[in-house]
Amino acid sequence: MAPSISRRRLLAAGTGAAAGLSLPGVAASADDRAATSVRFTLNARVLDGGEQVTSVTLRTARLGPVDPAGLTTGTFGVHARATSPIPVGDAGRNVYDLDREVTAVRLDRHGDIVLELGYAEGRPGGATLGYLGDRGRNVLLDLDYTLTQHAPITLRGHRSVVIDDFVQDPRLSDPEVDAFSSHVSGSGMKYRLYAPAGAHSARGRRHPLIVWLHGGGEGASLPDGYYDNETTLRANRGALGFATPQAQRVFGGAYVLVPQSTSYWMQDGPRFAPLIHEIIDDVTRGHRVDRDRIYVAGCSNGGYMSMKMTAVYPTLFAASVPICGIVTSFPPGGAPLIPDDELARISTPSWLVASRDDTTVDTEANTVHAHEVIPGSLMTLYDHVVRNGYRFPGHFSWIYVARNDPRIDGTRVWQWMAAQHRH
Repeated sequence: MAPSISRRRLLAAGTGAAAGLSLPGVAASADDRAATSVRFTLNARVLDGGEQVTSVTLRTARLGPVDPAGLTTGTFGVHARATSPIPVGDAGRNVYDLDREVTAVRLDRHGDIVLELGYAEGRPGGATLGYLGDRGRNVLLDLDYTLTQHAPITLRGHRSVVIDDFVQDPRLSDPEVDAFSSHVSGSGMKYRLYAPAGAHSARGRRHPLIVWLHGGGEGASLPDGYYDNETTLRANRGALGFATPQAQRVFGGAYVLVPQSTSYWMQDGPRFAPLIHEIIDDVTRGHRVDRDRIYVAGCSNGGYMSMKMTAVYPTLFAASVPICGIVTSFPPGGAPLIPDDELARISTPSWLVASRDDTTVDTEANTVHAHEVIPGSLMTLYDHVVRNGYRFPGHFSWIYVARNDPRIDGTRVWQWMAAQHRH
């Protein structure tokens, strides 16, 4: 779901392009033309390292057919300012304030102008989320984009147009995220739900359900009044991976359920377990879910919670995929989060995933140890987390599961999950 209008403020920007500049070809007609206002939308995409704004769509089709030959990367300038809804230490609320590079300009199928922006993993200035280190939370940033027109656009028929006002839509457009509906359980826990194609047909067959449990950074920060039901989908591709056409083909069409913790799962796993179970029950009752094919997967905090759920509910899940999960005490020095006798009683088929260079969670003490104790479990260990030549922190091993990379004896993790049935 898109954030409310208060989180994506409307702005009228760039008027200086028309009022204060003498643009070639329009000065003579500036006095007798009507003011032109155009709305624009920020288009976003979730990369392996998180969501970024990748392009801007200007709703120019209503002005008439634009001549694409007159568009260049210098026709418009794009400036981005991001602020946090929660103060960020000494920096206050400011996260970034910079010009975005326009790498290409094109017309979409509606005839609207699309400004393609430079973006890449680790590249600053495009992120939709900010990480608050003192709270250990990702938050959805308030994005204010200013567009400036540097040259007129030409309509077919050689009429030149200068836009007086640019008005930012309050909604981010990210089709993958928007495909998940937003809900609140009876106990007040928020969650997102993806429904497979054809799931609403009364004559349709039942579909598996994949439960994705997020990491620590994607929970709420209730002391700050912050509970967004957004970061669980925008911070990484953990949940989105299971909703891709590739995954949906493997599972034969699957629901994807993404609960959001009111803090972080490890704070009180035994209390959160029945709240997650309540949501699973609600979804299975209200949708055509195959109860014998309910799967659970999660990363870091969610890796812990995946194991905790299979320990508390030994007959609920057909398979579990804990990624860089935690079973030892956290922080060190206390009782283990999941003691060995509890791990030893897990009967759900489990495939554990981690990277050896994880500096956030000790892989040997957690993933390797859990694999040694959970009966019949499988495990994939990576040396590093690398995707398309970019090296991520070792903790980000969920990237591999989101891309169906782990494999044992030729069988990949999604195919293994899909083959598991509770009975």
